[in-house]
Amino acid sequence: MRSKIAKVGIIGGSGVEELGFTAEFKDKKVKTRYGEVLVKTGLVKEKEVVFLNRHGWAYTAPGQINYLANLAALKEEGVGCIFATAAVGALHKKLAPGDLLLFDDLIDMTRKRVGSYDARAFIDMSTPYTPFLTEVVKKAAAGIKLKLEPNIIYVCTEGPRFETRAEIRLYKKFGGDVVGMTQVPEVILAAEISIPYAAIGVVTNYAAGVTSRRISAHEVLVVMKQRSAELARLLEAAIRAV
Repeated sequence: MRSKIAKVGIIGGSGVEELGFTAEFKDKKVKTRYGEVLVKTGLVKEKEVVFLNRHGWAYTAPGQINYLANLAALKEEGVGCIFATAAVGALHKKLAPGDLLLFDDLIDMTRKRVGSYDARAFIDMSTPYTPFLTEVVKKAAAGIKLKLEPNIIYVCTEGPRFETRAEIRLYKKFGGDVVGMTQVPEVILAAEISIPYAAIGVVTNYAAGVTSRRISAHEVLVVMKQRSAELARLLEAAIRAV
């Protein structure tokens, strides 16, 4: 039976500027009322895919990303769902660098970002990640025998600085599992414009104070590059299944 979702959106985070199956995709500029966005379009097993580099090709810091334009561009392109990737730091040692995760809920610790297309909008965020889409990712991972940790709670911070040890202790008490800088307002905007959304995380480091090691942006990119092939396999399997 043919999928009801004919066109899939992918948002690639840090270290995921390209995926194996996007190599032959074509560049396309999408104009929105919030700005112009460069995407790449192509086919994965006859299914249309729109790939968007979250940070842009010149790399924009998390707090400066034009999330409004990014999500509007995917809406303009008519995607029926979005699979996103995100680099994260682990808040406890149950997770390790290189682990693949599936987000289930989030805690918003950002302060300066525009979080809505309509300041009067009241958006239900009781399930920020679309259940049927997260199930697609789980089954896709199982189908290709790829380990994936589900039910992860993501803490989104303002950045671009990394967090202090005291902040990390606080986030652990809140119930967070990982910390990152890009899920807000991305997942909120997706909900506002009614695009099903699921996000796959990659643990790139332990957060401040979890171990004695210092954190660097280089470390994040190295781990993401190391896991890019597995991410591509998982995303391709999810695209085929949705």
